[in-house]
Amino acid sequence: MLSVAVVGSGPSGVYTTQALLQQSLVADVRVHVLDRLPTPYGLVRYGVAPDHEKIKSLQNGLRAVLEDERVTFVGNVGVGGVQGVSPARLAELYHAVVYCVGASADRPLAVPGESLPGSYSATRFVSWYSAHPDIGADPFALDARSAVVIGVGNVAVDVTRILARGADELRTTDVPRAALSALEASRVRDVHIVGRRGPSQARFTTKELRELGALPGARVVVDPAELALDPAYAAPDGLPGAPPLPAVVRRNLAVLRGWSAGRAEAVAGAAGDVPSGAPGGSQAARRIRLRFFLRPVELLEHAGRVAGVRFARTAPDGAGGVRDTGAYEDVEAQLVLRAVGYRGVELPGLPFDPARGTVPHAVGRVLRDGVPSPGEYVAGWIKRGPTGVIGSNRSCAKETVTSLLEDAAALTRRTAADDPLAVLRAWGLRPVEWAGWLSIERAEAELGRSLGRGPVKIPDWPGLLAAARDTDR
Repeated sequence: MLSVAVVGSGPSGVYTTQALLQQSLVADVRVHVLDRLPTPYGLVRYGVAPDHEKIKSLQNGLRAVLEDERVTFVGNVGVGGVQGVSPARLAELYHAVVYCVGASADRPLAVPGESLPGSYSATRFVSWYSAHPDIGADPFALDARSAVVIGVGNVAVDVTRILARGADELRTTDVPRAALSALEASRVRDVHIVGRRGPSQARFTTKELRELGALPGARVVVDPAELALDPAYAAPDGLPGAPPLPAVVRRNLAVLRGWSAGRAEAVAGAAGDVPSGAPGGSQAARRIRLRFFLRPVELLEHAGRVAGVRFARTAPDGAGGVRDTGAYEDVEAQLVLRAVGYRGVELPGLPFDPARGTVPHAVGRVLRDGVPSPGEYVAGWIKRGPTGVIGSNRSCAKETVTSLLEDAAALTRRTAADDPLAVLRAWGLRPVEWAGWLSIERAEAELGRSLGRGPVKIPDWPGLLAAARDTDR
């Protein structure tokens, strides 16, 4: 028998588990999927916007893997840190350990004023409306009139959509009560999505971009002059001598051209009301302003809080990057969300490359002082960095599992615990197994029924653990 611990129950962890179950080289494999949280699914539960039901439905596929009889879910067990199990002790319990811990930190802007009240990472905002128990009921600065979202990827689009979407539309989702109440009382009317480069370098996907233009009561504002600064945008048939643009970029630019051509008059609304007669009309409750070629250089302060963002105007440098033009623009904002990327966090006891934010590895094998460490592996973002979409984790997991299986003969000669869960309990931990997670699901369904809604997430540690222990529901 090959006994494997997979640390992390998000997509990379579950796809790693699935690859282990589907292989045919080792006759008997047992997998324990460990997670610091008492709930499975990682970013699919706590990082996907609540109004993206199709993506959230990926949980069904992940669930099927975790319910396999060869798999044991072990929640509420941290690895590394003061209160967690060290990698060295974990290695005593299993033949192999695969770390699939993702990239949980956000990249900072590294500009003055970034730590002012009212300035947050988009990651924290997403965790708040997704009911991550580490965040609590932080209300954010939703009494703001104007919000700036720095970044032009899908996370930036997600948080913008939540800010611009009416609370009534979110009532059918699993948004926690406190977040729904705060969004219902939100005074945000202008949301600026800002990128330092042009629209052809934006990282959002076309589906997410189009959704901004379909929000009831919201109006997208684009500036044709800013769009035209991008050589790729200005040449719809392609740049002479340049390779063809990726299909997603061509589709994004087509969406922006449609907005620009059909609503060019909306630029006049940048300092006033949305023009009447435009889709959404002058009565549009919120405006979404897509801005390009602006680099944040400082968050401005008033009365001890963020009051705006100072941007340096950039322009294409002819080599695929941008240069500062010497011009600046201040944008009013009482709420600033930075969405400029994720970053891996060092797990105490594992080697870590701080420059890349990843664990050093060779084809998934953890490297200690440049040498593969027997029985230690990585998969997902902590292995390759925060790149790709959810499905990208499949091939990444298969590569790591292939390496693990090549080592299987040597690994199974090592000693593994007969009952790792019993050892974890003896060490003072209180694992939440699959029955506990099912109890949490039932509690969230009951909470939703009491509110006249579908299932509503429990947003705090005490509530989750109490529900997990109440397995008699």
